[in-house]
Amino acid sequence: MRAKLSAMNNYLSENDTKAVMDILAQELGVPKGQLLPDAKLQHDLGADSLTLVEITLALEERFSLAIPEETWERVSTVNDVFEVLAEFLANPAQ
Repeated sequence: MRAKLSAMNNYLSENDTKAVMDILAQELGVPKGQLLPDAKLQHDLGADSLTLVEITLALEERFSLAIPEETWERVSTVNDVFEVLAEFLANPAQ
């Protein structure tokens, strides 16, 4: 799993990456080993619309952000989650 985390560390710090992975694994009910960068949240990991809302809320709370729904609409993979978070952490006033 270390290699997977470091691949996604291009976006977030190791501590933040671990927090995101913890949230995704918990909310999706899957082992962290399944959270590959290109894994699709709905198709590969079984997320439904409620799960996606719960992930969004958990991430917004953890990172003290408010990310618009239209931004989350472009999120389909694990890597997309990291890209969106990195974008908003770099410029939270968006």
